[in-house]
Amino acid sequence: MNVYEYGTEHPRTLLMFQCTAEPWWALEPAAKCLARDFHVFLAAAEGHDPAEQSDFVSAEKYVDDTVRYVKDKGIARLDAVYGLSMGGACALRLLAIRTLPVEKAIVDAGITPYPYPKWLCRLIAVRDYLMIRLVTGSMWMMKLASPPERWTPPGEDPEEHYRKIFDFEKHHYSRKTIWNSFWSANNYAMPDPIPRVETEIEYWYGEEEQRARKADIAYVCRAFPQIALRRMDGMAHGELAMVYPERFYAEAMRFLGGKGENR
Repeated sequence: MNVYEYGTEHPRTLLMFQCTAEPWWALEPAAKCLARDFHVFLAAAEGHDPAEQSDFVSAEKYVDDTVRYVKDKGIARLDAVYGLSMGGACALRLLAIRTLPVEKAIVDAGITPYPYPKWLCRLIAVRDYLMIRLVTGSMWMMKLASPPERWTPPGEDPEEHYRKIFDFEKHHYSRKTIWNSFWSANNYAMPDPIPRVETEIEYWYGEEEQRARKADIAYVCRAFPQIALRRMDGMAHGELAMVYPERFYAEAMRFLGGKGENR
């Protein structure tokens, strides 16, 4: 895996875990905004980086590999963690296993483990796999599922933006990665019971996904009693971070604090 670093001149550190079904650079504009205040580590998940040929294995491995990289850099604690969707699941696991202390964490629409029997989890995984294969199989389907007029970041050409994503889906996002990503994001291991965590945590979710995140919200509120919920009005899943990096930055810094704060 590769970890991309920004804002290396800053003493405060922030780790970003990406979502699934998108290339790592979908979060790069948001990372560059945060690099105004933090030394940002944007961890590109295996199978999500066109710069290398690999398959995603599991959320557990993604977390372990990222922690190893950060520790090898001489960092013993993190000022902040951000994770989106599958990346939110990884942020939750990082907090729960306590291998690296974290001051503050933003879990953006983070996925929590299913409580269902394994046979039902398998059926759900098959459904998710087939759906993603269908959506990423043609540019027409991608545009139908995610209209360019909504999902193109401001200032970018919609055709060029979607062509880059489609190229990633066609040539780098393997069937093995699709299966492993969706299976692991919904069925990753968490300690039982989850130990008490001192990290300040916000759980973000878009207004348009409130119903879909109901079970996830219930889980994180049980597991992390200190967690604060933050609804993003008018937003769908991952939209704030991937489409509106400046608005994302302002919202993140409201919680994380600006330069010179919370050191």
